[in-house]
Amino acid sequence: MTVVPLAIAVDLRYRRWRHQFSLFISHDPWFRPMVIQAAGKYPNLAEYYQKNATKFWDNFYKRHKNKFFKDRHYLEKDWGQYFSDDANSANVKVLLEVGCGAGNTIFPLIAAYPELYVQACDISPHPVALVKSHAEFKEDRVNAFLCDVTVDNLLEKINPSSVDVITLIFMLSAVSPHKMPSILQNIKRVLKPDGYVLLRDYAIGDFAQVKLGNKNQMISEGFYVRGDGTCSFYFSEDFLSTLFFQAGFNTVDISTYCKQIKNSHKNITMDRRWVRAVFNNLE
Repeated sequence: MTVVPLAIAVDLRYRRWRHQFSLFISHDPWFRPMVIQAAGKYPNLAEYYQKNATKFWDNFYKRHKNKFFKDRHYLEKDWGQYFSDDANSANVKVLLEVGCGAGNTIFPLIAAYPELYVQACDISPHPVALVKSHAEFKEDRVNAFLCDVTVDNLLEKINPSSVDVITLIFMLSAVSPHKMPSILQNIKRVLKPDGYVLLRDYAIGDFAQVKLGNKNQMISEGFYVRGDGTCSFYFSEDFLSTLFFQAGFNTVDISTYCKQIKNSHKNITMDRRWVRAVFNNLE
């Protein structure tokens, strides 16, 4: 094994970041004010976008409101057994939705499962407000609150080992991969010893990843920034399984779903790829 001196390694990382910086500046003038500001305060672009994620996602929901994502009725088909009541238990099943957005996961589920109680959190205040203003919102079914799970302790809002199921639906990809282990430790504190984590997210090779790569918008390995400042990471099955195993979870099921979508207006065919996984708590 070749050992690279620390000074050389740091210099290489710096050069790589400066190269990314120059690509951003030369590619799209819209990025210039944002990236120049980042260059003065943060050692790398991934840190800049992570630090400002609340602002970027709040702007996203102010602009799109609840019109961008469709309600996720497919979750009932994919994972219905995890949301349904346990006939042998008198306790209400508790779900934690991390990154609840405008409620596209929450409201289909509480309509389909009358006994389900949902704890729902998001990093930015606007989507939390959208959830609370939804016509189907009821305080006895949903508790929506503001929480940045990369830094805020969920135990300040939820009792330890009280959640049956946690959903991460296109949420984990929105944060820097360096922050993912701390998120898993955070959610593990509120999950029951026999609880489950259900994940659906972007997979390596997805059309959006290729498109962002062609625009030189990768800010760290596998981690990309969109034009509005929000970010996305693209997962392999091995990466996800290892990430969760190191955090004390067992992989129950994992697969990559591929679908070709034809955009007739633009005359393009998009190869979309998503990873679906179920993990359970090893403790």
